[in-house]
Amino acid sequence: MGIPHTAMVLAAGLGTRMRPLTDDTPKPLIPVAGKALMDYALDRFADAGVTRAVVNVHYLADQVETHVAARPAPEIIISDERGLLLETGGGLKKARARLGDDPVFCTNTDAIMIDGDGPEACAALSEAWKSAEMDALLLLVPIARTSGYDGRGDFNRSANGRIALRAGDAAPYVFTGLQILSPSLIDEGPDGAFSTRMLWDKAAARGRLHGVVYGGDWLHVGDPQGLQDAEARLSQSAPDGRQ
Repeated sequence: MGIPHTAMVLAAGLGTRMRPLTDDTPKPLIPVAGKALMDYALDRFADAGVTRAVVNVHYLADQVETHVAARPAPEIIISDERGLLLETGGGLKKARARLGDDPVFCTNTDAIMIDGDGPEACAALSEAWKSAEMDALLLLVPIARTSGYDGRGDFNRSANGRIALRAGDAAPYVFTGLQILSPSLIDEGPDGAFSTRMLWDKAAARGRLHGVVYGGDWLHVGDPQGLQDAEARLSQSAPDGRQ
């Protein structure tokens, strides 16, 4: 299908695990190796050919709006959630009219990816996307290729690429936060606050929840220790977070 031209960037969270750094600065603007955290995702989208990004805002929203207004690309459209924090799925549903009717990228802003020998992260998803078979395609990474992550994995993946949320004590793959979604799946969500997991459950029930495994490294910047680990790892890479 080619690279989606529209992306949703989830930037409305409170960043409570990053306190005290987020007492006066929204988490998407926390500097990591001298660059605002959210710019790692926005720069990747711009380099991949995304022309428009919808960014939702809630906590310290004015700072986020001012920051993205200064970016040359992609074009930024604000989805204002100052009145009510809507969680990940609710944020997508509120922004639905701005996303268009073609498949869209969606990402959160608390991770940085460093490409490896395989396809670039956005390209890996785009090359694997099949509208006839998928409602959601998630970029996954093996636990061994993570930094700042102390969980037990999120997903199991079958040989045909279908994925299922961890049912036991552990699963081999972690969700990177980057995915492609069909807008028709977003339409199935209720109004108000809800998690994207509700959409994944709907897709999985139809056998239309898939995952592709990323060949690079995933740096989770979820707390001050994760930030420190990410900066140490980025010191070994190019300034834009790539090998």
